[in-house]
Amino acid sequence: MGTAAASALAAALFLGAAQVPGAEAAGSGSAPKAADKGPVGWDTYRRLDRMPELGGGARTAQFSSFDRTGGNEDGFDGRYACLRQSAAGCVIAERSGAGEVGAIWFTRDEGDVRRTGRITIELDGEKVVDAPLQDLVDGKLGAPFVHPLVADADQTSGGVYIEVPMPFRESMRITTEHNPLFHHVSYRTFDDAEGITTFDPADPAQDVVDTLKAAGSADPKPAQPGAKTTSSQLDLAPGASQTLAASDTPGLLSALKLTLPQAPYVQAGSETDEGRAFGKDGSSTFTVKVDPANQGVRLSRRYDPMIGRQTASVTVDGQPAGQWGPSGAQGAGLWAEQSLDLPAALTAGKSRITVENAFVSSDLDVNEFRYRAESAVGGGHRLSDTVDVGDPADESAHGYRITGQTWEGVRTYDHALDEAQRAKLAAARKLLTGLRLRISFDGERTVDSPLGEFFGSGHAVAPVDSLMSGIDAPRSAFSSWWAMPYAENAEVQLYNGSDTAVTEGTAEVTAAPSKEHAAAVAAGTEGHFRTSSHAGPTTPGKDWSFLGAEGEGKFTGVSHTMTGALNRNFLEGDERSYADGSRTPEIHGTGSEDFYQSGWYFNRGAYSAPFNGNPAHLTPATGCPAERDCTGAYRLLIADAVPFTTGLDFGIEHGPTNDQQADYSSTAYWYGRAEKGAETTDTLVLGDEQSERQHGYTSADPGAVTPLDSRFEGDRTGAPRLTADTRAAKAAVTFSLAVDSGNGGVRLRRLADQREAGQRVAVSVDGVRLADWSQPLGNGERRWLEDVYQLPASVTAGKDSVEVTLTPAEGAPAWSAARYEALSLK
Repeated sequence: MGTAAASALAAALFLGAAQVPGAEAAGSGSAPKAADKGPVGWDTYRRLDRMPELGGGARTAQFSSFDRTGGNEDGFDGRYACLRQSAAGCVIAERSGAGEVGAIWFTRDEGDVRRTGRITIELDGEKVVDAPLQDLVDGKLGAPFVHPLVADADQTSGGVYIEVPMPFRESMRITTEHNPLFHHVSYRTFDDAEGITTFDPADPAQDVVDTLKAAGSADPKPAQPGAKTTSSQLDLAPGASQTLAASDTPGLLSALKLTLPQAPYVQAGSETDEGRAFGKDGSSTFTVKVDPANQGVRLSRRYDPMIGRQTASVTVDGQPAGQWGPSGAQGAGLWAEQSLDLPAALTAGKSRITVENAFVSSDLDVNEFRYRAESAVGGGHRLSDTVDVGDPADESAHGYRITGQTWEGVRTYDHALDEAQRAKLAAARKLLTGLRLRISFDGERTVDSPLGEFFGSGHAVAPVDSLMSGIDAPRSAFSSWWAMPYAENAEVQLYNGSDTAVTEGTAEVTAAPSKEHAAAVAAGTEGHFRTSSHAGPTTPGKDWSFLGAEGEGKFTGVSHTMTGALNRNFLEGDERSYADGSRTPEIHGTGSEDFYQSGWYFNRGAYSAPFNGNPAHLTPATGCPAERDCTGAYRLLIADAVPFTTGLDFGIEHGPTNDQQADYSSTAYWYGRAEKGAETTDTLVLGDEQSERQHGYTSADPGAVTPLDSRFEGDRTGAPRLTADTRAAKAAVTFSLAVDSGNGGVRLRRLADQREAGQRVAVSVDGVRLADWSQPLGNGERRWLEDVYQLPASVTAGKDSVEVTLTPAEGAPAWSAARYEALSLK
């Protein structure tokens, strides 16, 4: 079938499906009314059809162990892990008012978090979790704390996470018994507690667990009434486009599926093994069996080649026998092996030999995972014994000892591909990057992304079991289930930017008619589904941008394709998110693989899970260009989606301080509209007599006007310092701000000096007492901070001004401020 004919048939089928008799009526009521907070608690996963909802009633922020000075000390010694110490231990997150814990992540000790001890999660004054952290992430507490709502380091390649949404009405505190080193706590804040029920750990939410366990293989959204699927055969010449489906009936596009046999799955053999390493003045010793009739013994060592120039001397029964290395650095992801022929003078006539390996030199240390002894007998080599380093029973059986140990842990690495496999992989990669999925809604193209990256794997056809997309790698089948509403029309196209004609494969598009979704899009309470995709080299000193958007929207995830140095130091980069023009990042992470909820450069190898994954990792021996490392990852933000009302800048560093060259490609998933959902209606500048007088600023002890010259956390390289006047009030302050009378709530944004941690005030608006405004953060070096307090519509709607009173809490530091801005939500 020709391209034009296939396109015409697909369009006709899609139109017919959307216009079947009674379909419009069947779709009635399928979409819920918009809500400012969006789905909360278990509805976050039960009602994924509500993901397109927009609204200003929720914000997302994060506590983490990131280096407050702008360096790369993000948890290695735990310097910035604790907000404060309490009788229960290290407080890592604390919040007053209504909100919801969305995602928690930790790592240390190669992913073993036993030394963190117990974790306590208190919501509204009650302990909902009080258990050893390792038991929690291992699933020992039972539902709802079971996989994949929780995961240990084996399940998420070096990190551990908790993705149980836990709402609270008044307060939240998370404490670990001991300093946890690396951590993130992502949470949402709400402008009021209306409709919020405190999380109940006794609810197993088995339906949610079942949905998540089916991730990657089934649509996780509720069934859409009237949904119809149309199919077409793929037929694309190089440079051609094919329309897969089109409709002018308002509704919801709910599923896409493509099969692409010309992009085959090439599977590298992988293996997980435990190992150890020793450093300067260190050594390892073991005894192995050999054939007494040997004419020498070949000793082989499996090692991790990411550490370069490993050199160690070898002795047999105390006599010099040779040397390991020096090895060349090959990058992580591929097992390496060296062999050393031990002379017969040291082995002949013996049934056992004792081998000692002693450190000579290395870029770091000398590692070992397995030894194999083969006896030279009858002109060949015959396996006599193996030593499995890291296996306690096997080590004991071979008398294994190590001194000067610098590391112990696990690695999951691949074995090299042959020439035919590499050719198939190259052909598949060409199509994954050259084919582009293009989707238009209501006359605007909102999706234009590389096919592989859109579905979660840009480097290779690899298994993806994401909640919102899946790749059935053996079948080369790609599926997506994002909810995509539109008011009037939709069109789905596939463009072939490769030099290969696509002559095989199928496409399926599923859509449902819905007046409710169409009306919500038209009213601006739902946004169009969008992607932002770009590729190229990283820029020194500048974050790689996942999304730079203006208007109102919600960031819900990213698929990221990275090619860089073999040592993978580009993964040291932290993610940073700035919403609505804030100069302080609401999200500031600790490393790239940490953002993807893994750890230690994905030390358990490739994997895929509902919220996160490292589906593909290639080295030169497995398909990456020479001297380069190819890493692919994805992360969905569902319970911790990042809403914005005027714009969002979400990016990630490449290297510790944006100093590692790499070639990146990324596809951000988000919902949005061009119109802004808020506007700044007034600003009070402290220290400015006229501004203070105009806003009725009064206090019995407002604090002296004091200039501050400092920086913000998360400042980009070369960002200018800010100098402004501040006040540190020790008594209640009162002031008025102009707001839009048609507002749906107001954001009160403060610019302040955060040198003193733990600032807290009671908040009243026009005499109505609200939740406290608390700020547990502190930074004596990068002192500028912008934070936000959400005033609910119940105290602001219909007014053109509000009077705000802030009363410092007893025992808290003076309340600092340089300015207050009122952002009126539309």
